[in-house]
Amino acid sequence: MQSTSLSCVTFPLFILFPQQSGLYEYKIFGGLADVPPKLCADVYMDLDFRKEWDQYVKELYEETYDGEKVIYWEVKYPFPLSNRDYVYIRECREMDVQGRKIWVVLAKSVAVPQCPEKPGIIRVKSYKQSLVIESDGKAGCKVYMYYFDNPGGMIPTWLVNWAAKSGVPAFLKDIQKACLNYSKTRGC
Repeated sequence: MQSTSLSCVTFPLFILFPQQSGLYEYKIFGGLADVPPKLCADVYMDLDFRKEWDQYVKELYEETYDGEKVIYWEVKYPFPLSNRDYVYIRECREMDVQGRKIWVVLAKSVAVPQCPEKPGIIRVKSYKQSLVIESDGKAGCKVYMYYFDNPGGMIPTWLVNWAAKSGVPAFLKDIQKACLNYSKTRGC
């Protein structure tokens, strides 16, 4: 387990290494002290805004295919690795559980003939994510996230270590900043 603490952000990061698959899974529990839960959910779901704050987004859009909203997301990988892309569906539900408002976001990869693989980009065919956001009882929110993907190809150990030690905490810091800027840029 790795724990990280940023200004107004506290998250223990659990990295699971299942023996059968040999791939990492990530579980994150924590809170954003100055970010209300609805704001966090709105920022997370806003693809256009993500293009502004997430430096790793190369391409990101949502299309409807056969009545289902599908997201295409190309992620920049560091040289000399090839970029990865994802084709997935996701859903966000605002729930009332015993008087508590809870936002649940579920996402998983799908195969869609209208989104064929692109040359030079490795398609992530196995991706799933669960995100739960609720109030911390004050001005912020508590967050739980489970994340798994199979990035394909040969990922060097240094990149896996970078993702665990630097990438995830940096993403959390970026999303916190994005939440704080969202109100200013979106007039919320």
